[in-house]
Amino acid sequence: MTTVTSPLVGRAIGLAAVPDPVFSGAMVGPGTAIDPVREASEAVAPVDGVIVSLHPHAFVVVDGNGRGVLTHLGIDTVQLNGEGFELLVNKGDTVSRGQGVVRWNPAAVEAAGKSPVCPVVALEATTESLSELREDGDVKAGDSLFVWK
Repeated sequence: MTTVTSPLVGRAIGLAAVPDPVFSGAMVGPGTAIDPVREASEAVAPVDGVIVSLHPHAFVVVDGNGRGVLTHLGIDTVQLNGEGFELLVNKGDTVSRGQGVVRWNPAAVEAAGKSPVCPVVALEATTESLSELREDGDVKAGDSLFVWK
């Protein structure tokens, strides 16, 4: 079992509310989404594991059970070419839950015309394998978002 925690401070809104059909349709996997507070902050690791994919706007941490969790910072933020994002770790690094991975500013993303909403997705999981899914309410970094059975 893997407990996936929030990488950000904000409000849980669920994947269906994400303004991108790839995420809202759970095509990359089930999970939830965070509408982050609009201030510069660090996105932190949602599980203990290894950074297997790292971009300024997104990262994947694979835990000891081989389960990958994608944190995507905003929608269409790849078009910002890394501007406004600062990597705090390297691909291949082992990270602990709650450790800073990317520093960014959701307000700047919004000012650039992109949605700052952040999907947090269980890659290659089934909807049935997730429980205790948070899809509403305020969350702090480290609060449980879902349990991957």
